[in-house]
Amino acid sequence: MIRKVITGLVTAAAVCTATAARAELTLCNRTSYRMDVALGLEKRAQVETRGWFTVDPGQCKQVIDGAYDADMSYIHVRTPPVYGSAPLPQNGNADFCVREGQFQIADARSCPMSQQVRFSAARPSDGPKGPAINLAEEADYDDDQARLAGIQRLLVIAGYDANPIDGVQGGKTQAAIAKFLADRKLPADAVNAPDFFNTLLTAAQSPEGHGFAWCNDTTYPVMAAIGTVESGGIITRGWYRVEAGHCVRPDLRGDPKKLYSYAEAVDETSRALKRGGAPLAWGGSVPLCTRDGRFELSDNKDCAARGLNAANYAEVDLAREPATTIRFKEP
Repeated sequence: MIRKVITGLVTAAAVCTATAARAELTLCNRTSYRMDVALGLEKRAQVETRGWFTVDPGQCKQVIDGAYDADMSYIHVRTPPVYGSAPLPQNGNADFCVREGQFQIADARSCPMSQQVRFSAARPSDGPKGPAINLAEEADYDDDQARLAGIQRLLVIAGYDANPIDGVQGGKTQAAIAKFLADRKLPADAVNAPDFFNTLLTAAQSPEGHGFAWCNDTTYPVMAAIGTVESGGIITRGWYRVEAGHCVRPDLRGDPKKLYSYAEAVDETSRALKRGGAPLAWGGSVPLCTRDGRFELSDNKDCAARGLNAANYAEVDLAREPATTIRFKEP
């Protein structure tokens, strides 16, 4: 689930010194998320950036044609909007230039701040095929587990019950994959096709079918939070970022019969937008907690007294409407 904070994104994220390894550099994605990666290479204080390299869960991709001989290397990682709020902390301390689409920027310090993003230092490890930068999450998956966990995550977002997201091939996961393939009239071996994650992402982006989704019909980004009933109490989680014109399915545990939803529009600096002095928000009448930044809260009482923000969530009855889409519209 997105609540698994990815604390070990880069293997030994530290200063990278050039060693004896001079083979091509590889990026290996051992997370359960598709990653778009920008690479920074510093040599003699000159930084070049390259991107974007799309790496699926469990995939390794060569990103340098020729010998890797940088003095230091850096990466910036982003994930498709369908996952909601970015699951990765961008806690580096280097700002370099990037562009949309494929790019290679020779002097990555010489662009306006608006074109720069935060990079983290990354140390390649020596593998059997040469130096590799490994993207990892708390679950510490190997390549096969990461691929399966990535499939599970997108199936859950698309409305199929493939929980838990653990990279283990259990009966529920097998049944969810089989149903997904049958629904789309795909052959059994489609799950091994190179473009299978494209198929999954397309399904996850569609709000049709079983499950719960948010769709943003405004011209602003919207940050959404969800509450679920677990062990007799309500746990709230956020924020999920829903871009203008996009839909997001939050990944849910099990088959919940009731949810709680709250969302508010934000500006380009991620500050809440206001209309008539009040936030432009979509909720209901159930008081629960939020807070700034990513959160998971199991105690939703006395929000203000605990330094949290109080918000009125809307109750969503999935028992009566198992296919529910909340659409954010401007007043």
